[in-house]
Amino acid sequence: MSGAATDPILSVRDLRVDFHQEGVAQRAVDGVSFDIHRGETVALVGESGSGKSVSALSILKLLPYPAASHPSGQILFKGRDLLSASEKDLRAVRGNDITMIFQEPMTSLNPLHSVERQLAEILAMHQGIRQSAARPQIIELLDQVGIRDPASRLNAYPHELSGGQRQRVMIAMSLANRPELLIADEPTTALDVTVQAQILELLADLKKTHGMAMLFITHDLGIVRKFADRVCVMTGGKIVETGKTAEIFNNPQHAYTRHLLAAEPKGDPLAAEGAARTVMQAEDVKVWFPIRKGFLRKTVDHVKAVDGVSLELRAGRTLGVVGESGSGKTTLGLALMRLIRSQGSIRFEGEPIDSRSFAEMRPLRHRMQVVFQDPFGSLSPRMSIAEIVGEGLRIHASDLTAKQRDERVAEALEEVGLDASTRWRYPHEFSGGQRQRVAIARAIVLKPRFLMLDEPTSALDMSVQAQVVDLLRELQDKHDLAYLFISHDLKVVRALAHEVMVMRLGQIVEEGPADKIFDRPETDYTKALMAAAFDLEAVPGDAVSD
Repeated sequence: MSGAATDPILSVRDLRVDFHQEGVAQRAVDGVSFDIHRGETVALVGESGSGKSVSALSILKLLPYPAASHPSGQILFKGRDLLSASEKDLRAVRGNDITMIFQEPMTSLNPLHSVERQLAEILAMHQGIRQSAARPQIIELLDQVGIRDPASRLNAYPHELSGGQRQRVMIAMSLANRPELLIADEPTTALDVTVQAQILELLADLKKTHGMAMLFITHDLGIVRKFADRVCVMTGGKIVETGKTAEIFNNPQHAYTRHLLAAEPKGDPLAAEGAARTVMQAEDVKVWFPIRKGFLRKTVDHVKAVDGVSLELRAGRTLGVVGESGSGKTTLGLALMRLIRSQGSIRFEGEPIDSRSFAEMRPLRHRMQVVFQDPFGSLSPRMSIAEIVGEGLRIHASDLTAKQRDERVAEALEEVGLDASTRWRYPHEFSGGQRQRVAIARAIVLKPRFLMLDEPTSALDMSVQAQVVDLLRELQDKHDLAYLFISHDLKVVRALAHEVMVMRLGQIVEEGPADKIFDRPETDYTKALMAAAFDLEAVPGDAVSD
């Protein structure tokens, strides 16, 4: 471990953080202490709400003050207490000596500014370099973080970049002033497994090249095992265990650490009959988006989001659709649901639906439902849980009385493991896992035959993912549901799917029984996905690109 014999570059001592609302103080961080030495990576791990991000934001005093306060503690950076530093002194440290990479680059980058302008702003602020003079340095930074043909990306805006490219730009911004400490707050959670592996490899190389120290915040211990020198495990605002990474993984002492290590989706898909009835059948489905240019906006080409996909989905079975962002997974699902226009044949329970209009699809909607990725974004904050879950019944079961509708809502909530008495609460009063259970209840209350699950676990902690996977298995067994499970998380897919379809650039590159795809992949692309998901060190460098 580099720097173990020297004084730590960062020393957090007895840090406490309170949040104040209407005169009441809520303790979010309670007596946290840890050190980071030069060249060392310390991982701060724990589930949502454990206090890890609040601790990290405290280092640069980025919390919403005065709503947040520090009743006690010191944060010593090279011996200087940042908690007592003036705003002027902090500005000199932020983005210069200590920088931060956030979880979602799309919300961290300015959507109105080009890549060059955003990097130039940092260089101008901290080094006084004008944009014209900064261009060679910006190109060098983008090249250093793995942006191909960086000069051609200078005028690109964030929405024109992939998720991996946006995160690389964020890393370039963080490295622009050669920081001594890099704080990475869930920098790979929103990324595909292959891009995640590339970003982690990039961070490790850059840390070695620049001799940086790193505070890495995550809830995924699988990443930590290969990436960190030491681990601090947090829950309830406290560090409950700390030590060298190998010691934590090989001999965890605290019950919560053991819980985290065991918390990932496990088990096998339900045993299913091969002769089950066909629920959804599609042949040669295409979704092409026109590219229009010129004054008359003529179509000069097409983006082939889905290009000739065929599939069959049976009752009681799960078809996992996997691939990187932009591969066409979600677009395919939306086309099958007739939520976007497509070409090709689509049949639902024997009925051709490919030529039906949106209005003509309405009578079938209660038999096909969707559960989206972000439960907080998909639930209306202005409606109670009872109103959210019961909304579909008002439309598709209008003959029910108010009492019968309420009984159906209560039954659906109980079925997904929620107390029916909570149905008068609002989404913000629930955890992420509970909100996803509400989203599932909203779907199953209509007693569907087909459920499209679009990344339903990617925004959740590992232990909550495992709970949701178990719930989906139970519901599939009870109601004989057909699932189209869209995900880039292959560990979750392996626990649920009977068949797997691998997509890339709108086409199927490999498909078949799940055990064959996972254990004996044939194409280089599928092998790269499997390597990234199950062994981060084995990703072929040229097999996949973001």
